[in-house]
Amino acid sequence: MAETKSMFREVLPKQGQLYVEDITTMVLCKPKLLPLKSLTLEKLEKMQQAAQDTIHQQEMTEKEQWQVTH
Repeated sequence: MAETKSMFREVLPKQGQLYVEDITTMVLCKPKLLPLKSLTLEKLEKMQQAAQDTIHQQEMTEKEQWQVTH
């Protein structure tokens, strides 16, 4: 862009307050991919699956012991 000479001269006050207006603008950034499941939910599901596997194994051992005794 070529600079054009302004008709107005910039004047900075030597006394008093200086007011500067800062205009915020939108900044675009890369989109972030969010997981479909939270980490906490995944941990809970793993714990539940482990508990179900343990119960299933205990039931199988009890069934085998029952078959051996009868």
